[in-house]
Amino acid sequence: MDRPGERIYGLREIVRILTLTPRRSAQLKRLGLLHGDAGYTFRDLLALRAAGSLLDAGATVRQIRQALTSMHALDKSLESPLAELRFVRDGQRLLAQSDQVRFDPRSGQTVLDLDQGGLREAADATLVTGLVRPLVRPNEHVEDWFDRASELEADPAHWDEAIAAYRRVIAIDPTYAAARNNLGLLLHRMGQYEEAQRAYAAALEQDPRLCEAAYNLGSLSEDLSDVAAAIKFYRHALELSPDYADAHFNLAGVLARAGHADEASRHWRRYLELDSGSPWARIARAHLEIVEPPTAP
Repeated sequence: MDRPGERIYGLREIVRILTLTPRRSAQLKRLGLLHGDAGYTFRDLLALRAAGSLLDAGATVRQIRQALTSMHALDKSLESPLAELRFVRDGQRLLAQSDQVRFDPRSGQTVLDLDQGGLREAADATLVTGLVRPLVRPNEHVEDWFDRASELEADPAHWDEAIAAYRRVIAIDPTYAAARNNLGLLLHRMGQYEEAQRAYAAALEQDPRLCEAAYNLGSLSEDLSDVAAAIKFYRHALELSPDYADAHFNLAGVLARAGHADEASRHWRRYLELDSGSPWARIARAHLEIVEPPTAP
């Protein structure tokens, strides 16, 4: 169940945070953990990463599914066993342990490190995507409110206050496109898609060169499963800023899912030219290997 002020992640963010390759995405879909563009919570992120860690350690999809079925039968109060328990691979079995449920592990077991801190940092890092930090502010009073909103948006517990501050900026200066864009981003992350769409569109209307607003409209369209609109807006973002690496990455992903492999490959390659050292480069390379398998020596 979503909690007030809880951040909602889209599929593209899930893929990027967890650096999911096409093969791993397919495995997680078989487990029922990856379910399209619907919103994901941080608990969902924990479950997805836990499943990925078990798969990395040699567990099979079937083993994980059986373990989850057993845990649900044992304790029906568990909402998300992979997020609430620590799973241990022991030979051909998966054992689980928590403060409520304990299993005696066999010798030689591998305990997976599922520390939440690193995942939280990776998830928080995606917050900067699509944000706008204007170099010039209209006046000092508006600047104060914009800075206040920018500080508040760093903590989901204060997102309602950040939204109020951005709306205060817009009330003072309706032409402030950056405030409209960032307001839309917060509404988007809270799952308020209709309001987010209006904010992004208004930002782009006030500043037709604001590539972040076009990018965010593409991202929102993906979350709404509107593939054609997502492609249109990502392309528009790249028209405004041809070296916008994130737009190349997301456009490649949606083109690949739409069956346009050749065009997707061009954008994966361009992304790698712009950002070859990031964790997301692994995803781009994995997609390229599917359509362009390495030549045998």
